[in-house]
Amino acid sequence: MRRFIDEARVFVHAGKGGDGAIAFLREKYRPFGGPAGGNGGRGGSVIFEVDEGLSTLLDFKFQPRQVARDGESGRGKEQYGKNASDVIVRVPPGTVVVDEDTGAVLADLVAPGSRAVIAKGGEGGQGNMHFATPTRRSPRIATPGTAGEQRWVHLELRLVAEAGLVGLPNAGKSTLLAALSAARPKIADYPFTTLTPNLGRVFISEEESFSLADIPGLIEGAHEGHGLGIRFLRHLARTRMLIYVLDAQGRPDDDFRVVRNEIAAFDATLAQRPSVVALNKMDLISEGDAELIDRVSGATGLPVFPISAEKRIGLDRLVAAVAEMLRSAEHQAQCPN
Repeated sequence: MRRFIDEARVFVHAGKGGDGAIAFLREKYRPFGGPAGGNGGRGGSVIFEVDEGLSTLLDFKFQPRQVARDGESGRGKEQYGKNASDVIVRVPPGTVVVDEDTGAVLADLVAPGSRAVIAKGGEGGQGNMHFATPTRRSPRIATPGTAGEQRWVHLELRLVAEAGLVGLPNAGKSTLLAALSAARPKIADYPFTTLTPNLGRVFISEEESFSLADIPGLIEGAHEGHGLGIRFLRHLARTRMLIYVLDAQGRPDDDFRVVRNEIAAFDATLAQRPSVVALNKMDLISEGDAELIDRVSGATGLPVFPISAEKRIGLDRLVAAVAEMLRSAEHQAQCPN
């Protein structure tokens, strides 16, 4: 299994355009055939392309420089220099490319096969054949090729998921992801089992499914750098809804407050997305189920679904509700008015 890396720093350098040539046609029967210097070729560009087979930025830790070749210079007999090949850099879906100097987002690459030119190759210079006029028949003028763009860029990977699981450490998010999908995250009975985001696909039917992301658990003060989860919250940026996974054995209403506050401190709009509560480990609660569910519903203001991820109890109702909420969100996005 490849190591998950969701940030990288890369230097991109496009090729310089080839210089235009100064040359004159000298043939047996045309000793004074005039200017014949050709144009230089275009420098290669650095292009990022989404490869849906990738899921990490690990390769850039070993290849932090992406450099394209220069275009060839023009030649005599009106021959143009050859264009340099572009450098195609494969990136996983969800890669955001940011100019390190300006902070500008150069590309947000999501769809498989989508491309963006991150450093444009220089244009080739013009040869002296282009500078001949009726009054200047033997110009000794040619222009150099222009420089290719170069810059340091910061790459940030954001998982492409429709729904996201959030909660405190050991609430059962990874167990729930494994129960709902084919994903196999690490699962154990201690906090911070999940050290990297995980992504799975939940199938509602043969024709319908949705992607589900699980990020490391949050703790109070996470937005100030405590714990592990805050640096992974950006992986929820593309989600349409959130599933708060709360431990029924603990204090789920207080746990919700902690998680919701940390998400809001990170991104207020993320906290306002459509959400449901998966009240987990209900198989371990001996009595007072209805009272507990009512209390959590009142404290969160959200639909509450009692489940046991480990025993796979109550999951059908949760999946159906999430699917319906995603359909509604998609409909609103398509018909905002």
